[in-house]
Amino acid sequence: MEKLKVTFYPYNQTIEVEKGKTILSAAAAGGIYINSACGGNGICGRCKVILKKGVVSTKPSGMLSVKERENNYYLACLTTVQSDLEVEVPPESRLSFDNLSQEELSSQVKNFSKPTQQSSYKSSTAEAFKNLPLVFKLYLELPPPNLDDHISDLERLYRQIRMYHDIPIMQTGLANIRQLAETLRLADWKVTVTLGKRDGTTEIILIEPYDTSQRNYGLAFDIGTTTICGQLVNLNTKEVLSTKMIYNKQAVFGPDVITRIVYAQQDNGLEKLHQAATEGINEMIQKFIQEKNIDLNDITCILCSGNTTMIHLLLRLNPTYIRKEPYVPVANFIPAISAGEVGIKINPRGLLFCVPSVSSYVGGDAVAGVLACGMDKEKELCLLIDIGTNGELVLGNRDFLISCAASAGPAFEGSGVTSGMRATVGAIQKTRINSFTKKVEFSTIGGLKPCGICGSGYIDILAQMFKAGILDRTGKIINQKDWHIRDTQYGKEFVLVEKQDTAINADIVINEVDIENLKRAKAAIFAGASILLRHMGLDFKDVKKIFIAGGFGNYLDIQSAQIIGLLPDLEKERFIFVGNSSLYGARKILLSCADMDKAKEIACKITYFELSVEPGYMEEYIAALFFPHTDLSRFSNINI
Repeated sequence: MEKLKVTFYPYNQTIEVEKGKTILSAAAAGGIYINSACGGNGICGRCKVILKKGVVSTKPSGMLSVKERENNYYLACLTTVQSDLEVEVPPESRLSFDNLSQEELSSQVKNFSKPTQQSSYKSSTAEAFKNLPLVFKLYLELPPPNLDDHISDLERLYRQIRMYHDIPIMQTGLANIRQLAETLRLADWKVTVTLGKRDGTTEIILIEPYDTSQRNYGLAFDIGTTTICGQLVNLNTKEVLSTKMIYNKQAVFGPDVITRIVYAQQDNGLEKLHQAATEGINEMIQKFIQEKNIDLNDITCILCSGNTTMIHLLLRLNPTYIRKEPYVPVANFIPAISAGEVGIKINPRGLLFCVPSVSSYVGGDAVAGVLACGMDKEKELCLLIDIGTNGELVLGNRDFLISCAASAGPAFEGSGVTSGMRATVGAIQKTRINSFTKKVEFSTIGGLKPCGICGSGYIDILAQMFKAGILDRTGKIINQKDWHIRDTQYGKEFVLVEKQDTAINADIVINEVDIENLKRAKAAIFAGASILLRHMGLDFKDVKKIFIAGGFGNYLDIQSAQIIGLLPDLEKERFIFVGNSSLYGARKILLSCADMDKAKEIACKITYFELSVEPGYMEEYIAALFFPHTDLSRFSNINI
């Protein structure tokens, strides 16, 4: 097969690919990630590139305007390489996987920042053992054998460990046993053992000469559909040393779990999705160890939280039957495994743990969220709403927990909408429309020129357009004098910021297709919560605490969310922002065997409720496809 070269600007990177491959696949092969919300199906129009030199073959697309075609714009997913090429990726098509802004990181973790109380290692009680991390180190000074005490080296090691902890079952691998005799004697019987919990068994993972007990680190990860957020933790002090976030590299294969499951069924699709996840995690790990100057071998465990599909793709498990009735995953409870087995680069004998899932569409992220919020201990009725691509809802208290999945799509995470972006520097996060001055007033993260709009910004914009009479209840834009409204192939379009006032030299806009995507997302969340409550014979007024999880942080304006019908008409005091509850729950579990047991209890306790088969769900969803709702009596206290 003929090999051709494709050079991408502004990266100045040249990729060698086979003739006939798409520009999008050529970019992905070189680690250049072009925005592709539809997973390369040619229907989102976000993977635009400019052909500078060379010959291509392309399929016709209505996603490009006449002016764009005249300026050599092509969709990367529909355009194949026919000669050596030079291609420019314009700013609006670039998808950066660098660390996200400190503002977004703080919004993810600010509500759960205090470390857990440190446990004492010098205890033989079962309770103290439960409060230890999933993997911990123990320094031992063994008495050498003699004619009166001549038990085997391995039994001697077990005996010494039990002087510290009452561990009924211990095991270790053959590689450790083979090296044990020499290690003990060369170290003068002074060794450090690394112990890990493996489903009721305590495993001796490592046996190191002398005292290395002060160097023990773990990683907690929330593997989201859109982003991956991780923390490096000192397992001895339980201190968070660093927090990082990147985009999930799987985004180039599809914006949501369904498109990725479909992609996984293609030739080598599952492997590509798996590698995209592990590559992102390994890159974050490398940045952690470089930043904190620690040895990779001192990272002994990793704990991952995520929805069921993300965990399947991470572990290279076949996700096909997650989306086929009766919607059965391969496994909800994943046993502890070697991290190296799935390509995660920590200590070669380090362990990987996953938060247990509930069902195909309610995953470990929801379980970790319940643990983080303490819903399972609350006397009052609580509702956890995780506003993300794979929206999850959990209702209950200490007596019961019931959950459902309300697939909202990625619109509120800045994907699938024309000017959408994550909550990074330059994103419009708050908006006000001044009907007197006829100006759009906004603030951006970092105070810089705007590059696009993040989720909280979109919620404000919809609410403000509705209040100003620019948007009707069905989501249609109403022509009004003095506002910059124009007709496009995506319906009417409202220009919020003219291109000369942006950092991307392009207008920042919202059109009727964007509004439709956002409207469907908000309707899915509200209808899901409504039906879940109705199924239990309850109403929103019965809920005393509503935990809002996700990437909104403190940017989300409750009143704006209520004006558009995303959140119910309740007192502001009932809403509690909890940021990335999945990440915090993951860290709690990493640092406590007891919390791992608690997570398993929660997963078993949660009843999964399938919205799609519930009578009345579609009617409720359709009713929520209006601003704020068809039944205005449900929002009678909102100032519209």
